[in-house]
Amino acid sequence: MTATRRRLVRELRAISRDEDASLKALKISARQRSEVLRNRTVTTSPTMPAIDRYTGVVFDALDSASLSAEARSFAAGHVVIQSALLGPIGAMDPIPAYRLSHDSKLPGVHLAKTWAPLVPQEIAATNDLVLDFRSEAYVALSPLPRGGNSWFLRVVTESDDGSVRALNHFNKKAKGLLTRALLMHARDLATVDEVFTVAVQAGHRMEFGDPGEIRLFTSGV
Repeated sequence: MTATRRRLVRELRAISRDEDASLKALKISARQRSEVLRNRTVTTSPTMPAIDRYTGVVFDALDSASLSAEARSFAAGHVVIQSALLGPIGAMDPIPAYRLSHDSKLPGVHLAKTWAPLVPQEIAATNDLVLDFRSEAYVALSPLPRGGNSWFLRVVTESDDGSVRALNHFNKKAKGLLTRALLMHARDLATVDEVFTVAVQAGHRMEFGDPGEIRLFTSGV
């Protein structure tokens, strides 16, 4: 995917020369103009492992800085992060700071049409267990086929009357905590049942959902 990555980086740098156009493309306010400078220097700025670079609720819950050396080593070989700019990248791959989201608009570039043909064939090429923890928005960038040994994680909560509903905001923290538990376990898992076992040991509740989906229950707080 090197050629595709280089093309998107070139387009990102090109639009960053026009601050107003960049703010519109990135859907950010003038108070965030420093993000434009980051994009302008994306090929020369310092890098750090992707698992440490990204911020937000998922990564706060994951708390990569406090992971053991064994867990970080396991992440290097098992965790892939979906980037709008770079596609799938390994957890320990060194990346610079940049600003580009799933809904950003680069001139002449349709992010979903760019990544959709490439990512599934790379991820689905393995016969190993695949757990898709991405948000719906990033799944839309490059959907993976469900079935076989590939599973999509849906975070849900259960009401007092027993009804189950999906969560939006609070699902990110739950995904980060589950990812942390799997990394701290630091052992290859071949089946979803084994994932459930690790999850239960870490205090999580999981079950099978719709075909190709597994559910992670959370209180939503």
